Amino acid sequence: MSQSSEYEIRYLTTDDLEQYNALLRYAFQITEQELYQCGWQDEEIKQSKFPILERADVIGCFDHNNLVSQIAVYPLKMNIYGAVYPIGFVTSVCTYPEYTGRGIMKQLMLKSLHHMRQRQQSLALLFPYSIPLYRKMGWEIVSNKITYTVKDRQLPAKASAPGIVRRVDWENEDFRNLHAKFAALTHGCLFRNALAWEEYWRWDADDTMVAIYYDVNGKPCGYMVYLIKDDVMHIKEMIYLNREAQEGLWEYIRAHDSMIDEVTGSSYFSDLIAFELDDGDICETIRPYIMGRIVDVEQFFTKYHCSPSANDIRIAFEIADSFLPWNNRTISVCFNNGECTLLESEPSHKVTLSIATLTTLLLGYKTAAKLYKLGRITANEQTILMLDDALLHEMPYISDYI
Repeated sequence: MSQSSEYEIRYLTTDDLEQYNALLRYAFQITEQELYQCGWQDEEIKQSKFPILERADVIGCFDHNNLVSQIAVYPLKMNIYGAVYPIGFVTSVCTYPEYTGRGIMKQLMLKSLHHMRQRQQSLALLFPYSIPLYRKMGWEIVSNKITYTVKDRQLPAKASAPGIVRRVDWENEDFRNLHAKFAALTHGCLFRNALAWEEYWRWDADDTMVAIYYDVNGKPCGYMVYLIKDDVMHIKEMIYLNREAQEGLWEYIRAHDSMIDEVTGSSYFSDLIAFELDDGDICETIRPYIMGRIVDVEQFFTKYHCSPSANDIRIAFEIADSFLPWNNRTISVCFNNGECTLLESEPSHKVTLSIATLTTLLLGYKTAAKLYKLGRITANEQTILMLDDALLHEMPYISDYI
């Protein structure tokens, strides 16, 4: 973007609420009818944005005091192989059409990533509206979303659990605590703060239900969030801490078989559910969901957990990052007994890759061997084998769309 005097880039405050909301509504084409169908009045949706401007980092570009482009970063925490990382979730990325192609969004993204680095947020996530666009800025796919449809006759008949299921309200303490426990146990899961919970419910209808599975000791072990409409049960989210809770929730779903013709839902686990059903002839669709980007490689490695069986594996990463110059260099790492240590000297084993490839590798979406076959990593085969031996391999569970 040519830094003309007519443009001003600054952080938004609650005084900018009207323009912030107007740009969102225009860019994402949120109509009055859609708001009313979700139970929102226009004034309510505007007021609901107050917490975002107060608790998130929102950067905007102004042309003669008129907001023309904006980007928001939600401060969140994420479980990455058992380590809790402060991260930034990028959202509300939008520009009025007449201002596209001027490099404005690139400048806003760069400023937001600089700010994340200062806040020790070494990883950023976003839901992409254009995968190719974000790849140009060093982002890469790191998680999948699986959607499924199960006919009522295909519901598991053998699902059985000794506990009980109770429907609770949205603010139930067991419900929110369950998600926190699940996040602490699950690689890739986000810990939901107050702002994230507000976004979680933003567009849900009032008759969306929450059901919790309790074991025989009264301990909450799993929940599902769902809506029944037009003879279809729509499952927004189902999580469980053990197999018993998983079976108990499916048993609860089957108890609705006289009310529904089919069940549709979304899963963010890496495994398909068809294998677990007696009649696995169901429709499942996998699509890329969340993209990620390491903001600062050194910061990221200081908390990173590798394989516990890794024994003094030393590898140099020659990283290409044209967007953030502090990452555009060689960083050497020792993987040993589950921990990572940065090295001053460069070991003999080296891999050459982009920041995007490094991100998807370290988050577990793709293995080094797979990325090597795709031509995304340059190294000898021995080094690739060593790197896969050093790393943990589990695809991230990321269910939140902020």
